[in-house]
Amino acid sequence: MSNSHLVEVIVIGAGISGLVCAQRLRQAGYSVLVLEKSRGVGGRVATRRLHDTCADHGACYLKPKGEQLTKFMDILRDQQIIQLWTDTVYQHQPITGLITQSSANCYIAPEGMNAIAKFLGQQLNLQIAQRVIKINLSQENTWCLTTENNEQFHTQALIVAIPAPQAQELLVPLGENLLGTEFISHLQSVEFDPCISVMAGYPSHSQPLPTWKALTFHDHPQLGWIGLDSSKRQQPQQPQSQKPHFVVQSSADFAQQHLETQDLQPVGQQMLKQAAKHLKLSWLENPEWATVHRWRYAFPRTPLDIACLPAQTPLPLVCTGDWCGGRLIEGAFLSGLAAAQELDQKMGNQLSTTKDFLDFVSTFSANIRRRGIDSFQREKLS
Repeated sequence: MSNSHLVEVIVIGAGISGLVCAQRLRQAGYSVLVLEKSRGVGGRVATRRLHDTCADHGACYLKPKGEQLTKFMDILRDQQIIQLWTDTVYQHQPITGLITQSSANCYIAPEGMNAIAKFLGQQLNLQIAQRVIKINLSQENTWCLTTENNEQFHTQALIVAIPAPQAQELLVPLGENLLGTEFISHLQSVEFDPCISVMAGYPSHSQPLPTWKALTFHDHPQLGWIGLDSSKRQQPQQPQSQKPHFVVQSSADFAQQHLETQDLQPVGQQMLKQAAKHLKLSWLENPEWATVHRWRYAFPRTPLDIACLPAQTPLPLVCTGDWCGGRLIEGAFLSGLAAAQELDQKMGNQLSTTKDFLDFVSTFSANIRRRGIDSFQREKLS
């Protein structure tokens, strides 16, 4: 076994739950390595850079919900990472038109929602483009992880912070004798709804622009949500020169119909056509550019009622994600904290002597600003 590949704790997945868990364990003094299969951090808190702008094609905004997330958002706001976007999300009704759905404040990151994940990734030992394809218990009494690049990593404790169906693929081959039937049953009970996201840009003369920034569709067979994503970005000195762009997200049923469709561009065009029709914005059908992304595991439909999922294995193994104890970013955040607590209890209760996690985050972020986050991320991911 190479010492360079032996680490105290490994976290699989650099979404919100994985990053929160890793930071909490790092705070307690554990040596932590995060392995992420993608080229960046954030998971479904995702931002695409394209056509001299960016678009949030995953989580669209943050709403203050729960004490922990609200405090975390206060830190993000103090660091100028997030700001208020809108205080109203509308719902489209085919008969009555637009009605106010929610008066809660919605916050966004002007540099893209994955700036939140970059912030949480500070000072972590993180390796991207490392897809774990196999896990086994080694003769040296460690978890042995094999990646797609045929590298092996050994660890004393394992956090699996990926969607439950992906966790199944990695963990179920370990067998019931090791994992236990209850753990496998819990893992297999979680189902996700898919989603298709369309990012579409338009010329600066596109008129009329909508008066809303975000709206949902009620029981539409194809559409679920649409946002004027360009309204999140820093406005140019000459507003008339701004080119609007939108993010359109599908209904779960429509995404399920096209889950295996290879060419998604016609699917995205179909969604834009429907949006143009129902919103009476004919120009939405003819974008200057459009990019389509498929989220196979977008929203947990049947989440567990526990904050994390530990296995009764000889070595610590804990699953975490928004599919544990809740949905959306708050669920992922709280699940990551719970997973760190669960793992720590199996490894020595080092967290009992540390200060509150959000106080810790405030401390290490005291001098960070957006440019600092971007430069740090480039350094860590290069």
